[in-house]
Amino acid sequence: MTEKGSASGLLSLAYERLREADLEGASTRLDEALSADFESGEVLFALACAAWWKEKLARQGGCASHFERGELVLSQWKGFLAFQSRSPDEYDAARYAFKQFAFITALREFRSLGAEESESWEPELALRIGRCLKGSGDFAGALEKLEPAARDRRDEPEVLAELADVYGLVNEARSSKALFREAFFLNPQRIDVAFLECPALVRLVDHLRGLGFRSPELEEWIPVYGSLLGVFSVKRELKPIEAGRLRQSIYELENEVKENADRRSLLTPRLINRYFWLIDHYINAKEDRARIDEVLLKIRLMDPAVHKQYVA
Repeated sequence: MTEKGSASGLLSLAYERLREADLEGASTRLDEALSADFESGEVLFALACAAWWKEKLARQGGCASHFERGELVLSQWKGFLAFQSRSPDEYDAARYAFKQFAFITALREFRSLGAEESESWEPELALRIGRCLKGSGDFAGALEKLEPAARDRRDEPEVLAELADVYGLVNEARSSKALFREAFFLNPQRIDVAFLECPALVRLVDHLRGLGFRSPELEEWIPVYGSLLGVFSVKRELKPIEAGRLRQSIYELENEVKENADRRSLLTPRLINRYFWLIDHYINAKEDRARIDEVLLKIRLMDPAVHKQYVA
């Protein structure tokens, strides 16, 4: 049997088809690979993945626009992560090929938007295209799309987090840490961690899950433990107007924590993160030590374990 006719050769051809977003062509090659070696675990895994995507993408016909079809693919990606995690085997080549298939498929939909349609979706489009380019492995293309988007939308946590993620993947650790810290300060609930791949951030999320945290509380604790474990260690000095807004947001959150016991599990880590920012500001501004101690006391009363780790 020739190399191309072997199971491994046919698998390679199938993965090439996936990188071209050709699911039908890939499935044909996988069927041939199964005939060549019906006991191959990787072939069986890849066939299961192909069947999963065929079923999910059959729903695309009900989507009215290219944007909605692209969104559908991205939303299914999270389900696929759960599906493929059921297999204890690595099969890295297969997993990566189906990842490229998903993001390239979504990317083609977003890039198929007409001029008028693109304009109506413009605020969301740069984020989606940048995310797809990152997911397909084109980090340079992702930076080209996300950097100007982040400059134009400095208050958009999703955009900042995606850019931070790409910086982490291209070993721009300082920029990555700084932007992640900004993004999770703005609003952790608007950041979808399922799309984040930076190893440091992934390890942090896995650590929190190991501690028992689950969404939506998990996202709120990310910046807290990011500070405690050094993942969000790059900080900047606040402008006077920013420091004023920070104090105001702390005052509002303190009142909300007192008045809304049912939301305390979400508000507590958000407030602690703001206390961290306030302490950093006091240190940079060379404020009196008593002001720092006052904030530290608030942290200790809210969560003694976090306080102990923070001052250690």
